[in-house]
Amino acid sequence: MMPKKKRNKANGEGTIWAEKRNGKPYYRGCYVIGYDEEGKPIRKNFSSSSKEVVIDKMAEYRTQKNAGLTSIDEKITLQQWFYTWLFEFRINDLKPTSFSKYEGIYRNHIKDTSIGKKKLVALRAADLQTYYNVLVEKGSSTNVVKTLNKHLKTCLGEAVKQGYIVRNYCTLVTLPKNNEQEEDSDVITVFTPGEQKQFLNALDSHRNKALFILALGSGLRLGELMGLKWIDIDFDAGTVSVNRAVSQVSKIAKDGTRTWAMLEHPPKTKSSIRTVPLPSPVITELKQHKKEQNKEKLKHGELYQDNDLVFCTELGGYIDTRNLTRSYARLLKRAKLTHRKFHSLRHTYATRLFEKNLPPKKVQALMGHSDIATTMNIYTHVMPEKLTDDVQCLNDLFA
Repeated sequence: MMPKKKRNKANGEGTIWAEKRNGKPYYRGCYVIGYDEEGKPIRKNFSSSSKEVVIDKMAEYRTQKNAGLTSIDEKITLQQWFYTWLFEFRINDLKPTSFSKYEGIYRNHIKDTSIGKKKLVALRAADLQTYYNVLVEKGSSTNVVKTLNKHLKTCLGEAVKQGYIVRNYCTLVTLPKNNEQEEDSDVITVFTPGEQKQFLNALDSHRNKALFILALGSGLRLGELMGLKWIDIDFDAGTVSVNRAVSQVSKIAKDGTRTWAMLEHPPKTKSSIRTVPLPSPVITELKQHKKEQNKEKLKHGELYQDNDLVFCTELGGYIDTRNLTRSYARLLKRAKLTHRKFHSLRHTYATRLFEKNLPPKKVQALMGHSDIATTMNIYTHVMPEKLTDDVQCLNDLFA
């Protein structure tokens, strides 16, 4: 038979009772620190072979609690909190594309990992540092580590506000520096004038020929191209207006199931809403594209969904951007060009403008950059020779 527990109060500091362990007295203490969603008490337990030690521990804990130096939930793990933070605190303020990225970070780098299973209150800078170092050793890029820490910092910042922890240790880690290979991967790539001609020649008879030509002749982003409607094209003025963009996103439920959807939304920034003048050959190509699209409308009749999209499937629906980028990759092979991102078409447009000595502020407006630094970053990446020539204007000062 278990010995009967003798319970008493230690001057209002909680409940303490004595037990027998190996024939010797053993003391346990319990302090109610709050209540869960069902109204059941949340208890903090203490134990020692000395009653005085238990009393001291409980008194110290109560002092810390009153000073706001303890957590309201000591059992919650980092992965549990990140999940709650993402699906409860951020579900409505994040764009679907951003939410999908955050969920990917949770799924790939937090859920069921050594750091994810760590109790939130026990998490320290050393734990984060060790985990980041292991990720790098296993081949993760420094950008992955920096992105992970950036989002964890925001997540834990909310945990501090909500009283789960008292300090955000993401601010105390040392993040790795980019190595040369990673720095090279960030270099902006463009088509030379010769390569641009090779690419244009490979477009012959391609169904989306006008799309690629417009990309090179306007600098529009892929999502902006996907969102274009015929009402945005002014054939008389020879312009295209950017008023919306389309993204292919996965909508993620709390149970992890996902469905893919095309989402129409405003452009990237306010500066992205713009009107871009088009070269005459681009206008000509768009007119031809519209004729071909009208033929498809007649061919499919009632099956055709007329959404007024400039670039669409044969039945008028949104183009799957994954299929489009794969088609773009095949075009590069046909043109015998090394692979580069679709975004390189946009950088190529900016480069051609700089080569024609267009002022950076005008290039900024045409590109829809909110910051001139972004525009100049392209300029300094792709035109070092021109910069070298430009500074020769200082020669006279040293004559």
